[in-house]
Amino acid sequence: MADQQALDEVVRFTSELIRIDTSNFGGGDCRERPAAEYAAERLTEAGLEPILLERTAGRTNVVARVEGTDPAADALLVHGHLDVVPAQAADWSVDPFSGEIRDGVVWGRGAVDMKNMDAMILAVVRAWAREGVRPRRDIVVAFTADEEASAEDGSGFLADHHPELFEGCTEGVGESGAFTFHDGTGRHLYPVAAGERGTAWLKLTARGRAGHGSKVNTENAVTRLAAAVTRIGEHRWPLRLTPTVSAALTELAALYGIEPDLTQVDLLLDKLGPAARLVESTIRNSANPTMLNAGYKVNVIPGEAVAFVDGRYLYGTEDEFRATLDRLTGPDVDWEFHHREVALQAPLDSPTYARMRAAVEEFAPQGHVVPYCMSGGTDAKQFSRLGITGYGFAPLELPEDLDYQALFHGVDERVPVEALHFGVRVLDRFLRTA
Repeated sequence: MADQQALDEVVRFTSELIRIDTSNFGGGDCRERPAAEYAAERLTEAGLEPILLERTAGRTNVVARVEGTDPAADALLVHGHLDVVPAQAADWSVDPFSGEIRDGVVWGRGAVDMKNMDAMILAVVRAWAREGVRPRRDIVVAFTADEEASAEDGSGFLADHHPELFEGCTEGVGESGAFTFHDGTGRHLYPVAAGERGTAWLKLTARGRAGHGSKVNTENAVTRLAAAVTRIGEHRWPLRLTPTVSAALTELAALYGIEPDLTQVDLLLDKLGPAARLVESTIRNSANPTMLNAGYKVNVIPGEAVAFVDGRYLYGTEDEFRATLDRLTGPDVDWEFHHREVALQAPLDSPTYARMRAAVEEFAPQGHVVPYCMSGGTDAKQFSRLGITGYGFAPLELPEDLDYQALFHGVDERVPVEALHFGVRVLDRFLRTA
């Protein structure tokens, strides 16, 4: 069991990490090194030998290994990212990089995404060092850069250029799962992620005939692009159920006493009420137009127009996704991947999933652990290149008035102290037995 010092440290570490501004503006505009050095120092104090690695100066990753007692056992990767999305201070109730602790809550950018989990990992391995605890299997700890952009300086760099640091790792845990989801009826759900939709950020380019804005022009690049964007935005993607999403729907239906008719999923979601939020974004592929760029003067028809689309595809559906985009863009608009990463699927019958469930249920006996698929992506995608099966497991016990999912990249991001304490206890319990 995590000791009182671990409970105190997880709060302090979360606050102090928040104070280190690691805003990732994309395009390489970020510097994680101060946070990486902070994490490395905490690990060194616990008797570990962390390694700091960079592809680009200032974009620092940290990797350390905790040796287990069973040399024949596969190793487990436990990872968290050090960068955060930017925050506009004027929109916040507090300074987003103050790490303020007020009324039992830690405030600031990264409080849930995901400096809280970074702090939990540090607190747990330090508690083990004090107690002389060794886990059953090797635990590889990784704190990464650049997760909030391309991961090219973070997990992608580690997977491609330093695979030896992850030798023996067959499974990994990271964000985001085992948080309290309140369904509005008093039930406490704890979704554990066992899958991710693939990332397909797209660049659309329409070309036409440049000319004077007052002239007839049937080859207008803006018109062509607008038509394609409209078709994409209005497209209704067909239902596609992965094993994880099917299991989530089946378990939720059983919990609510509903017939799990997977041939009528939209009707089933209506019956699930608020709990439908856990699966509604992962029963189909999606493509949402997000950016437009065309022209330079109101009376000039440009020869080129560009749009960007945030596409996501379910495990096993990438070919269908590509074919659909070919059809929706049409003959006058080209598309390419601006950034692409694979979809993931993790088994629900594994001992690791069972141990995650048991760890949550030990400290939240009133809770119901259910599987779910993430609509977005994490560093687990890059680590999958090494054959590492990824789960989302960053435990938090949250009050009903705190919408965990809305806090991701949101204003007034915050995490209760008690939620951090719960997380340390559950993570400690899981990793000792994993």
